[in-house]
Amino acid sequence: MGQFWKRWFTREEPKERPRFGVVLPWPNETAEEPAQPVPALSSADVQDWFYRLVLGMPGSETQELRPPEQVMLKRLDELCGGDRFDISSLPRLPEVLPQLLRLLKSESADGTKVAKLISRDPVLVGEVMRVSRSAHYRTARAISSLQHAVVLLGHDGLRQMVTQHVMKPILQASAGMLGHAAGQRLWDHAERCAHASMYLAKGHGDPFEAYLAGVVCNAGVGAMVRVFDQEAPPTLGVFSRSFLISFMSMANHLTLRAARHWELPPNVIEALRERLEARSRAPVTELGNALLAADHLSMIQMLAENHVIDRSTLPAQNRPDRLPDVLVERAQQELRRVFRQNEGYVG
Repeated sequence: MGQFWKRWFTREEPKERPRFGVVLPWPNETAEEPAQPVPALSSADVQDWFYRLVLGMPGSETQELRPPEQVMLKRLDELCGGDRFDISSLPRLPEVLPQLLRLLKSESADGTKVAKLISRDPVLVGEVMRVSRSAHYRTARAISSLQHAVVLLGHDGLRQMVTQHVMKPILQASAGMLGHAAGQRLWDHAERCAHASMYLAKGHGDPFEAYLAGVVCNAGVGAMVRVFDQEAPPTLGVFSRSFLISFMSMANHLTLRAARHWELPPNVIEALRERLEARSRAPVTELGNALLAADHLSMIQMLAENHVIDRSTLPAQNRPDRLPDVLVERAQQELRRVFRQNEGYVG
């Protein structure tokens, strides 16, 4: 397998390769960082490489759809295109979640009201108590009640905890060969995208909506992966670049439908719609621009952490967002700082 990555990045096609490869660490993990940043990749390359990482699939220089892929896309469109996918088949969100998010957005909401609403969902109660008793929130006085835990976490802590509790199992839900590879990487990306989105949207609207948009932006990918695992023939082989673009477009459409089904805030839904349409039109909202840039930076961060690209790779210059390059570069530095241990740095 050591020659597998060499073939990919020297753009040589191996004589034989499995349907789905295994992503291996870069051979020289302890190499010193380059003195100068490496050239930026194109936005299209970043997306292509990232989703191949998620799917555990080797690279491909094939641009055009192959006949088996055309058949597969037609089948996926029959199952997932338009409004045909049964969105209610996605993992259930707690019934109280839309109300809880609206309540937490209000500065006048007190701990008693929030605790009363959370108490209607036993799973949420357990998660609030678990998080509040963690080392991060440890206090001299033991947590004695749900209301005490709610006050300790505060609005921001509660919103992030609830979002993580809800979205992590949805993204990590796996089935079949592709699902097991994709779940953890989708969640890793969600954490980074949420952090970067909140950083980039700072001073523009509700920070939690930026966080929420980053967490949910790949929710449809997991659904598509599960459908694909059930429908794809073993002979389909490695995706062409065109097939992967179509696959991800369907996934982004499912994400938007899921957000509406879950009654997420209107600003989040609009940002997800702008992300879906970014190939044809640039976003106009602050959150839409922040989400697009955060998604791109998080893909680069994931590729660097998994040693697919150099950790000094810069953001693409042809990004569809309209944010200043200096702000995007600062957000990338923030991601590197927060997730530094994942990149294999020494010292």
